[in-house]
Amino acid sequence: MSTKVILISIDGMRPEGALQCGNPFIKKLMESGTYTLQGQTVMPSVTLPCHTSMFYSLVPQRHGILTNTYTPPVRPVDGIVESLHRAGKTCGAFFNWEPIRHLWKTETMTYSSFIDSEVEPTSDELLTDAAIALIKRNQPDFLFLYMVETDNKGHRFGWMSKEYLEQISLAFENVKRIVDHVDGDCHVIVTTDHGGHSYTHGTDSPEDMTIPMFFLGKRFVPGQVLTEASILDIAPTVADLMDVEIPKDWLGQSRLPKNI
Repeated sequence: MSTKVILISIDGMRPEGALQCGNPFIKKLMESGTYTLQGQTVMPSVTLPCHTSMFYSLVPQRHGILTNTYTPPVRPVDGIVESLHRAGKTCGAFFNWEPIRHLWKTETMTYSSFIDSEVEPTSDELLTDAAIALIKRNQPDFLFLYMVETDNKGHRFGWMSKEYLEQISLAFENVKRIVDHVDGDCHVIVTTDHGGHSYTHGTDSPEDMTIPMFFLGKRFVPGQVLTEASILDIAPTVADLMDVEIPKDWLGQSRLPKNI
């Protein structure tokens, strides 16, 4: 049975940051949905390689994006947006770091909105407003919301700093606003690309590699804790929820329970 899916990425969010930021909505996500605080990302633990792995369910050595500079793939594989587009699904994306646009082919994204976080300091909130407006107006089958301000605060003030934790809390306020505007047939996935330590990330340290993942919706088991979850599992889970064939080259697995 197909459903609509919203995927939200809060860039640079460590699990400890989610737990310590003080936003009560995170506890609701853990109680109402399936989650893990021990998910694993890929190396190098930087934004474009990790998000490419999120969308294409491949390790960087296979999809070829090894830095934050995009290079065309030598052996192209369909990602989640291409797979949904081929199945006739409408997709929308809202993002505030320009290279994110390389996660899909332009012609496969029906709706797209970019706000430069370097110019607009409240870009996370403004993008959320725009995403909610689209949900109300057009109800796309798949919507991706990317928020970079948490990562920006980590680089400027340090991971686990007061400013960083405050930004995570603000990000989850945006998540709550999204959840409040969807119906019971929609599923929401909230995750990140990598963690961070000190003022940086990109290493294979647990602080950089360990990520939280939250799965909310009626087809997930409330309060269930996932084991051995990976960023590679995001695309297969979205495809499974939306009843779209999973490409054979993908390495991850759907985290959707088979008996629900």
